[in-house]
Amino acid sequence: MSAAALSGLDERQLEAATALRGPVVVLAGAGTGKTRVITHRIAHGVDTGAYSPGRVMAVTFTTKAAGEMRGRLRAMGVGGVSARTFHAAALAQLNFFWPTLAGDSAPGIVDNKVRLLAHAADGIGLAPDVATLRDVAAEIEWRKVSMLGVDEYAASRPQGVGRLGVDRVVALQRAYEKLKDERRQLDFEDVLLACAGMLEAEPQVAKAVREQYRHFTVDEFQDVSPLQNRLLELWLGDRRDLCVVGDASQTIYSFAGADARYLLDFETRYEGARVVRLETNYRSDAPILAVANELMRGRPGALHLTAAGRDGAGGEGPVPTVTAFEDDRAEARAVATRISAQIAGGADPRHIAVLYRAHAQSAELVAALADAGIATTVLGGRRFFDMPEVRQAVMELRAASVAPIESGFVDTVRDILRSRGLTDEPPEAGGALRDAWEARAAILRLAQEAPEGTTLRAFTDELTARAKAHDEPAMRTVTLATLHAAKGLEWEHVHLVGVAEGLLPISYATTFEQVDEERRLAYVGITRAGRTLALTWSRGVRERQPSRFLREIGSGTLRAGGAIARSGAASRRAGSPTSSAAARGGARAPR
Repeated sequence: MSAAALSGLDERQLEAATALRGPVVVLAGAGTGKTRVITHRIAHGVDTGAYSPGRVMAVTFTTKAAGEMRGRLRAMGVGGVSARTFHAAALAQLNFFWPTLAGDSAPGIVDNKVRLLAHAADGIGLAPDVATLRDVAAEIEWRKVSMLGVDEYAASRPQGVGRLGVDRVVALQRAYEKLKDERRQLDFEDVLLACAGMLEAEPQVAKAVREQYRHFTVDEFQDVSPLQNRLLELWLGDRRDLCVVGDASQTIYSFAGADARYLLDFETRYEGARVVRLETNYRSDAPILAVANELMRGRPGALHLTAAGRDGAGGEGPVPTVTAFEDDRAEARAVATRISAQIAGGADPRHIAVLYRAHAQSAELVAALADAGIATTVLGGRRFFDMPEVRQAVMELRAASVAPIESGFVDTVRDILRSRGLTDEPPEAGGALRDAWEARAAILRLAQEAPEGTTLRAFTDELTARAKAHDEPAMRTVTLATLHAAKGLEWEHVHLVGVAEGLLPISYATTFEQVDEERRLAYVGITRAGRTLALTWSRGVRERQPSRFLREIGSGTLRAGGAIARSGAASRRAGSPTSSAAARGGARAPR
């Protein structure tokens, strides 16, 4: 065995990394090192000669994750592996084979589905608002990844979209497809459909692809859609050299077509499949994992996570807290106060996050944190390398890299950033000036942390590569993010706000399946935390109830957040752990 490729793996990780022939399913809980296992398994396969790098395809769901995988493999001395998203792999195959099959270049890609839908709506005399158009775009995406025709879609979604009845939604979808064909364009879902269709219809193409790629690894397998699974089957053909990695408890994209059954039924579909369970968590302390385990107890595919211990990243830490407030503003201000105390106690703002269910919840939090002098970054906003301040800085650094440098590399970077507005002390939090300052400061930190001997040209090349891979540096700010955006990330300190009925679970989650997805969202949020976890909720003007998830977790794994808690009579009627726990912790219930 290759010692380098297998070093530092625990017993279960080692079992997965040395299972080089498929079919293999790795059930990897949150924080159990699944990306490490995937890359070490591929590296071990290459080192032992079992794999040729050019014949390995590693598939994941985001460009950033694919870039991280390639970077880790390069660091282990393994190059040439195709680590891509489903869409990137399918598009590359279409662009390669289309000229030979059709005699011209592949169609262009729709850059804005909502805009094209608006043109299609205008063509048939409809004028839906932008929100409705976005919802119709989401319906189109769901229909295609579910591999349904328009008529099948109409039968399965008879309720329509917003004020548009199903007949008008169908008419709009048909007009969209017609306009797209006239413009000779494909949307993202068409890329997968066209690639699958090409492999099914052209035996010589299928043979060439299967000859090129012999060994497949798929990350986040709980998120595959019927269309993605079909494409994977076509890539494989009659072979079985497939390793899938996933966690059913982190299935949070069912609304977009993800189906965890492909992960849960893997053993049935692939007879003789080897199953490896990763349940040792290297991210979170034991009390946080106790909350996560309680929430998911008894759910299909749920793994029981255990902390690695303080010699790893986990161990015994503070018990997660739950605190109730009278209204959203009081909740936001209390969170800001707690974060101020954490920073004053030495916590790095980059290691603190505030998570919530819906984007609308962020405004009150941003304001409260700004009032407390705490700078924030809201995930889902502008990408770091798309910020004008960053683009300008990178341009100036690249221009300077071709000229002789009189001072040191880091000094040159600092001088250029100072000329663009970087100062020793940051501006007041909460405005565009502070955002720009934090971005420039992040670039300077990257320079200061660069390996010894790095040149300005190498540094600018690295910035360009990071921009292409969406590998954004962490600014020294507190992160605000929806639970969906937080997936795949981690922080030492997490504040999960709005844990109330109507917010988590969200009000429109009415079926058992929809509420179960909300539970998995809560699980994702909880398992982002390493050292501390604080859950909060507020009654608000609508007299919200505490989330049913708090009742499911129970008071045995949570404690009251302190004297600022104001657990209402509604909490006590609902049997929430906040009422009895708050009483034990000295919190006062409102009159």
